[in-house]
Amino acid sequence: MELQSLLESLSFYKQIHKGNPEITSIEMDSRKVQKGSLFVCINGFTVDGHNFVNQAIENGASAIIAEKELPINESIPYIVVQDTKRALAYLADFFYGQPTKGLRLIGVTGTNGKTTTTHIIDEIFKTNGDYTGLIGTMYIKIGDETYDVKNTTPESLLLQQMFHSMVAKNVTTATMEVSSHALDMGRVRGCDYDIAVFTNLTQDHLDYHKTMDEYARAKGLLFSQLGNSLEYQNPKYAVINSDDPYTELFQKLVAGAHILTYGIDNDCNVRASEIKMSSQGTTFRLSTPIGEAQISMKLIGKFSVYNVLAAITVGIAANVPFDVIISAVEKIEGVAGRFEVVNENQEFTVIVDYSHTPDSLENALTTVKQFAKGKVYCIVGCGGDRDKTKRPIMAQIAVKNGDVAIFTSDNPRSEDPVEILKDMEAGVVGESYKVIVDRKEAIYYAVKQVEKDDVILIAGKGHETYQIIGSKVLDFDDREVAKDAIKERLS
Repeated sequence: MELQSLLESLSFYKQIHKGNPEITSIEMDSRKVQKGSLFVCINGFTVDGHNFVNQAIENGASAIIAEKELPINESIPYIVVQDTKRALAYLADFFYGQPTKGLRLIGVTGTNGKTTTTHIIDEIFKTNGDYTGLIGTMYIKIGDETYDVKNTTPESLLLQQMFHSMVAKNVTTATMEVSSHALDMGRVRGCDYDIAVFTNLTQDHLDYHKTMDEYARAKGLLFSQLGNSLEYQNPKYAVINSDDPYTELFQKLVAGAHILTYGIDNDCNVRASEIKMSSQGTTFRLSTPIGEAQISMKLIGKFSVYNVLAAITVGIAANVPFDVIISAVEKIEGVAGRFEVVNENQEFTVIVDYSHTPDSLENALTTVKQFAKGKVYCIVGCGGDRDKTKRPIMAQIAVKNGDVAIFTSDNPRSEDPVEILKDMEAGVVGESYKVIVDRKEAIYYAVKQVEKDDVILIAGKGHETYQIIGSKVLDFDDREVAKDAIKERLS
């Protein structure tokens, strides 16, 4: 695509040095630049792309997009815009042919449940015969192929590249987790959502958003981005949890889209009642606008019911046959690191869960207590360089809802893990708990202590296969460590 054609996606800009080279790629990392690349200077958290313009030119950049004029030696086209992040989203969407217009795109936002909900949605559409794509915390998936991902919601450039690949590989339905950071930073600009889903809103990411109101505002952007026009041939839908305190706010943010609600406690379109659960799964009565059914699923917990209800509502909005929806929900085994049972034929239960917020930890422990016959052990830590205000709250929840609370390291990152643990301890002065800084040692300790019918909940990291300590990313998987500890005890 010629540069001047690509620039038609932008409204106002200043071009220094004329020229109309052929653009064969868009890059925001100077190391990936080659001949034909358009290099977009992004000012990130730790690196400013403007400092790497000369490196991009040395690597063959054919044109530069920046927010300020810089002295450069080469007379290649140099375009100055007000906001390069916004420009990048427009350029990427245009360059890759507006790929989301060729997909049924479903976005899921909320504090907890995004990963599980997107996987259940994906299973519903696969069961319906759709070829699907998935973007989220764990990976990017196109059909059966998976790719690593750094952020829950990637930067706009990678997003549009992936959507382009999905369209090229005949994906019909794509489901993605949409983080508050991505919404606030504009990473999803250009994404044409057909269905937007709200799971819940509880305390998290206040290191970035500062207040719950700001956090809610960022999440709400997904629903305002459904647009104002009233579509009748291909209507858009907002799927909203009717039991969450922020329900009314998000419904007000929906302009032209239809609203479908789901829940347990309040009146809604898709509702679960008569909920019963055990260590083997959960049953409930499902009531919807298109039929009723008795659901028997392998997923455990009230929070799992909410995730399933959200996915079912999406299926209904997309006109998936009712029997297909029910079949998909009942056969799904679970999602890696989400209330995942570690089984080595031991006489006690070990569960690994990604619960890293106060609400998700309380939900996980509440669920465990409903089927635990013995004591409940809770191993939990808090991430470094993240919201410090939730640390004492997490500790309080662990002590209140568990019989034995063990505080340990999560991903301390640049912080001293001992100081993080002190922040947690400040919330439980005078209470009974144990501190073991080393996470592996904490897991081994719990496995050695438990008796028959006890339950260990290892919270916080879930599917992660690493631990970030300082600048090092070390191999660490709660599930594998737990397996080794159980095998050692049984030997």
